This record gives sequence, structure tokens and C-alpha cells, in this order.
Amino acid sequence: MIPLGRVEGDERLRLFCALLLPPAAVDGLVAWQAAELEGRELRVVSPGNLHVTLAFLGATAAARSGEVVDALRGACAGRERPLFAVERYRETRSVAMIVLADKGGRGEAIAETLFGALEERDLYTREARRWLPHVTVARFRDRPRARPPLPDLGEFAPSDAAVMISRLRPGGAQYEVFETVSLGG
Repeated sequence: MIPLGRVEGDERLRLFCALLLPPAAVDGLVAWQAAELEGRELRVVSPGNLHVTLAFLGATAAARSGEVVDALRGACAGRERPLFAVERYRETRSVAMIVLADKGGRGEAIAETLFGALEERDLYTREARRWLPHVTVARFRDRPRARPPLPDLGEFAPSDAAVMISRLRPGGAQYEVFETVSLGG
């Protein structure tokens, strides 16, 4: 985690809020990526970057990062942990993802509460489309139109949510945990 005192008030951080995957789900996705995606003209997402995005805020004043943490903490307070299962593989124009079934809508409840809290603080504009729980597993320039078998992850529940910093690098974005928030407690 990055201590709040280590960021400057006028610095802008590319922030997003995410649900962190349990180690077994990460391990399962990494093994699946190696078996099903390696050798294709795409860039697999590294294990440390696998997560379920709740809200991408983009460039945010570092001085307001505490407000983002507070909004996430409020959205997670008293909520049951989301329960996910693999639903399908999907490609957009630039990413491959594993879309997740959100058992009981618990993840969506956290996301919707978070959207409202961030909007109240004028930190976020809700997207027109409904929140889609997914894990981005690869990025590409030319859509591979793959139809891989789905990873067998069973049901899994994130134990933590986090405010993350996305730092753009030549080899792709690198994500750092800014602050974590416990779920289900």
C-alpha cells in the first residue's frame, strides 16, 4: 500500500476501485491464460493486475484520494462478500475478459453504492451501461476472435476491495494498491 502522506496534493493519480481476487482464483486464471491464451498475438494481464473493476475514476487529484477511500469504505460497510462464478469469455475491441456471474447481486450492490458516493463527491460520472463484473485477462491490437474453453474457478469471493493506482508504462499499465478495504465485516 502507498501511504497517503507519500502523494502530493497537486499530483494527479489514475485511480480506480476494484475487488481483489482471492489467490486461488488468480492461480486458476494464470494457469488458464498459459494454456489457452499463450502463443496468440495478445498481451496477457499479469497476475498482480487481475481484479474486478468497480469504478475507473481516471486522473484524480491526489489531495482527493482520501475521499475515494472513504467512498469505497462506505460502499463496503456491512455488506456480504460478493460471490462470483465464471459465466463466459468475451472480447471487446481491445481486451479479452472473463465475465462473471454475480451470485445474489452483491457485487452490483457494492458498485451501485460506490457510484452514488463518488458522484456525491463529484469524483465520478456513472457510465450509461450497467456494471459488468469481469476480469480482464488479455489486451490486443487485433481482435483474436478466440473461443477458448472457460477457466474452472468454481465460486469465489473477494475478501477485500481496494483503491488502486494505474501507472502507465511502456509494457502496459501497472497497478498498485493504494488502500484496501475489508469486505464482509
